[in-house]
Amino acid sequence: MTPGRSCPLDYRYEPASLNRPADFSADTLYVIGGLYGNHAALRAIQALAAEESAPVTLVFNGDFNWFNCDEPGFTAINEAVLAHHALRGNVETELANKDGTAGCGCGYPDNVSDEDVERSNAIEARLRETAKAFPALRVRLAALPMTLTADVGGLRVAIVHGDCESLAGWSYDESALRDCEGIARAATHLETAGANLIASSHTCLPVALTLKTANGLSALFNNGAAGMPNFAGTGFGVITRISIRPAATLSALYGTVINKIHVDALAVHYDQAAWQHDFAANWPEGSPAEISYGRRIANGPRYGLNRAMGPGIHISHSLLQQVSAARRSL
Repeated sequence: MTPGRSCPLDYRYEPASLNRPADFSADTLYVIGGLYGNHAALRAIQALAAEESAPVTLVFNGDFNWFNCDEPGFTAINEAVLAHHALRGNVETELANKDGTAGCGCGYPDNVSDEDVERSNAIEARLRETAKAFPALRVRLAALPMTLTADVGGLRVAIVHGDCESLAGWSYDESALRDCEGIARAATHLETAGANLIASSHTCLPVALTLKTANGLSALFNNGAAGMPNFAGTGFGVITRISIRPAATLSALYGTVINKIHVDALAVHYDQAAWQHDFAANWPEGSPAEISYGRRIANGPRYGLNRAMGPGIHISHSLLQQVSAARRSL
């Protein structure tokens, strides 16, 4: 098993394991994947929740740690996240493990270079050294589930880090959903899980689409990363909002409605300068994280918003208004 390349056997579960009574219920739910230790993004998410007209339930679906290798940053992120619903991603799973034989546990596909895999393993190793000073937190991370299920206004939601077969699965990567085979697999996951919505993260790039399944109209939302830019030339993270109420915020990017429940991708407009300062303090030029992520953190990935919007997903009215206003100002 190549560290960081293959998924450990204990990462795996059956899609049917998600077909269970809801672990919790909410009227409005934020699914926050890939916070990656970004304190500024966490504050921005809390501000978005405070702007809602009614209470918001937060669930962190893994990899809330990554770049926070300083001890104050490590404790602050984990104490804040563990006050809410959370599941463990591969990062948290490997922080809690007794050895580092699985590396970062990312389960990277073959199109990711060996150099990128090695740098991710190095990031995890440094974070693991920080975590060793906090055995109580590591116990709490180990106790987190790999999956959660939620009920939002009667809509059954399966919340996973990777996919419905593995904590580090890549079935919900945008590239895996381009063909009929990938879409059919996602539909089977929804049907077997007894859900009308899957909310995931892990692959670092967002994608959303609707599917016709035996359960009726359903959807898959991968929020990409809450703590890093997701689109070219941007500086904001993305989370998934699921609610009985429409999103009344300028942060809404795109979404759909499933069984009268509104599902939207929200932009997380964090203080980018503050985050870049925090990142550089831990990961200076030439470090593994800076080489792998520095350009993305500064300028976003080579990925357009249009690629995230699959069948049945519509650009938000507020974003259309902003685009129109920008064009008029030219």
